Amino acid sequence: MNARLVVDTHCHIHDSEFYPENREEAYSQSRTAGVVMFCVGTSVQSSREAVEFCQTHEGCYPIVGIHPHDAKDNAAANIRLLVEEGLQSLQSKAPNANIIGIGEIGLDYFYDHSPREVQIERLREQLQIASDYNLPVSFHVREAFDDFWPILDDFPGIRGVLHSFTDTEQNYQEAKKRGLAIGVNGISTFTKDAKQQQFFTEVPLEDIVLETDAPFLTPKPFRGKMNIPAYVGRVAEHQAMLKNVSPTDVMRTTTANAKSIFGI
Repeated sequence: MNARLVVDTHCHIHDSEFYPENREEAYSQSRTAGVVMFCVGTSVQSSREAVEFCQTHEGCYPIVGIHPHDAKDNAAANIRLLVEEGLQSLQSKAPNANIIGIGEIGLDYFYDHSPREVQIERLREQLQIASDYNLPVSFHVREAFDDFWPILDDFPGIRGVLHSFTDTEQNYQEAKKRGLAIGVNGISTFTKDAKQQQFFTEVPLEDIVLETDAPFLTPKPFRGKMNIPAYVGRVAEHQAMLKNVSPTDVMRTTTANAKSIFGI
């Protein structure tokens, strides 16, 4: 494996809303840094953009889904259609058409931008899609784990990642029991929460994947700038410092974890 290769398992570089002008520059800089990018949808439109972007950009893989914020305005049937279209493209050997996961999906009770009952409905519908097509899932769960775990348990065998996890030790252990990985991003480099700092220090590399959530959550020392996937290397360096290992070891282990979960 190329020692410089590292996977950013969660970014939005494909999304025209977030990168209206500098997308190609951000992509080029990230590829030069050896980053493979998982482009994660948040709506039907964003998911379609992810598929289209990855078809024309090497080192990018699409993940499609409806974010809980957008649950009220998007139909899960359209995500199923995208997955089916992707499978048809693979059969015709279209390049880079492989949808590798469903996401980001879940529950967000902090903002409640969509009614909770609608969020739950979309989550169940999209978990069914993941189950039907044996696809891993990128989860967004915020202040909603009490509802999330029973719903997930209705879909045994689902694998995936708790994106941008900053929750309790108890919910980390619940994730481990279900075989879910933890997404570690720039928050780990700038949080002032002592419990979060302890968690990011102690969580084993075998349990995590790296991510940026670009353009959000820019890590130190780039705070104040728009986040890009290239900065995932800074997250790796911070993990290396916390765990007293080399950045290469962090990249190697987390990249292997990402490959195992998402089958790339």
